[in-house]
Amino acid sequence: MRQSKVKTPIVAGALCVAFFLTVPLQAREPLAARIAHADPANYRHSPAVHNGPGALDYMALFDFHTLDTNLYFLHRGVIEPKSGIGAHFHNTCEEMFVIFDGEAQFTIDGHTSTLKGPAGAFCRMGHSHAIYNPGNTPVQWMNINVSAIKGAYDAFNLNDGRSDAPLETIPAFMAMHLDRAQLRPASGAHGAKAPVQYRRALDSSVSLTTWSYVDHLLLPPGSSTSPHMHMEVAEFYYVMSGEGSVTVSAGGRGGASETAPIKAMDAIPINLGDVHSFANTGNLPLEFMIVGTSRDGHKTDEISVNPGQGRGGSGN
Repeated sequence: MRQSKVKTPIVAGALCVAFFLTVPLQAREPLAARIAHADPANYRHSPAVHNGPGALDYMALFDFHTLDTNLYFLHRGVIEPKSGIGAHFHNTCEEMFVIFDGEAQFTIDGHTSTLKGPAGAFCRMGHSHAIYNPGNTPVQWMNINVSAIKGAYDAFNLNDGRSDAPLETIPAFMAMHLDRAQLRPASGAHGAKAPVQYRRALDSSVSLTTWSYVDHLLLPPGSSTSPHMHMEVAEFYYVMSGEGSVTVSAGGRGGASETAPIKAMDAIPINLGDVHSFANTGNLPLEFMIVGTSRDGHKTDEISVNPGQGRGGSGN
């Protein structure tokens, strides 16, 4: 990760926070329009991705303009049977392939193991990765990319499809599992408390960029999270299952709020200073994967906001 030679005065951080809280935001799309939905009818057929075997069908949900921080893209689609993404390096960004069902063979730095969904494998900047679906049915797939420099992307293909790679029983890489059995009663993270369940699936220690966490959150029917915001970390919430609503007010202090319905396969962007909360309005659990990317290093924060109030006290 490239380091600046010029030290930034401490006051700069405070000024940035003040900017988001006091300067009116430029006009942006309504909340419902900002929510991206993965629609298989809009997937693009893409053969030989990074010189891999077979084909993927996918679409872009977000690009590097979506969040204030360094998310480069969010892709969602399927890996066709006997297909995959060929081995390749990233030297200015980090990626994580995620599968939501079935199983796939994940490769990091030449080590290949099978993971059962929902799961993913984190690939650090300066390392190589690949994925292959050896089965006879498509696998539900996602790709998340975070760059060291906003808007910058690179890839160096190894021309290795990994379709016949030897398998290691124990993964020799950083694997992530979104297992409901590992969830525990929430105690404040993301404005959530019991009966909501929560788990941090990956923390900032895995990343060399500003990628700070991957969280797993489950809201039982009738439950909700409290309004809160972040000045240090932008997020997206991906709805793994269920339905509900999201309420967002932009600009921190005094921002007008909007509420929109959400359902499975939706992705909701939460930018710096967006006061946000979620509610389960359905009859089944509302399940999220949450990805946070910080604006500076791995700094994170959470600020509670009482309904009708612009800003509350700091949290963890």
